[in-house]
Amino acid sequence: MLPLPTSRLRFREMTEADLSDIATLDIGGSRGPERWIAWNRRNYDQHGFGLWVVETHAGRFVGDCGLTMQEVEGEWFVEAGWHVRHDLRRQGYATEAALAVREAARAAGIEHLIAIIRPDNLPSQRVATKIGLVRGREVHKLGGPALVFGADLQA
Repeated sequence: MLPLPTSRLRFREMTEADLSDIATLDIGGSRGPERWIAWNRRNYDQHGFGLWVVETHAGRFVGDCGLTMQEVEGEWFVEAGWHVRHDLRRQGYATEAALAVREAARAAGIEHLIAIIRPDNLPSQRVATKIGLVRGREVHKLGGPALVFGADLQA
C-alpha cells in the first residue's frame, strides 16, 4: 500500500540502495541508517506498510514518510511518521507527504492513526495538526516525554 503521488512528490519502498540518502535524515534513536532501512523492510513484509522514500517527480530525495506499528502504554497503533532533509524543511513537503499517507491509511481501512512527537518538535506538531490529528496524552517513549496526536479515520 503505497500512497498515491502528489503534485510534487512520489513514494517508493526503501531499499539498501537508499543508505546514503537515509543517512542525511535526523531519524533519532539508536538504529542508524542501515538498521533503519532493515526495520522498514521488515515492516513492509509484516504489515504491508512502513516508511517509504519520498522524492520529487524529478527523483530528488526529500525524506521518508509512511506508516509503522507503534506501542503506546501497552497498546499497538498505526503511526504516521515523517522525516525531511534539513535543507528542504519549511517548504510544505512533510505536510504534503503526511496528507498522502493519511489518505492511504484511510483507504486501506485503518481505523485510527496516531503520530508520536517530542514536545519540543513544534514543526512536526504543526504537520500533525494540518493532517487532522489532535493532540492527546503525553507519554514516556524511547527515553523521554512524547505527545500522542491521533484521529479516527473511518468516521
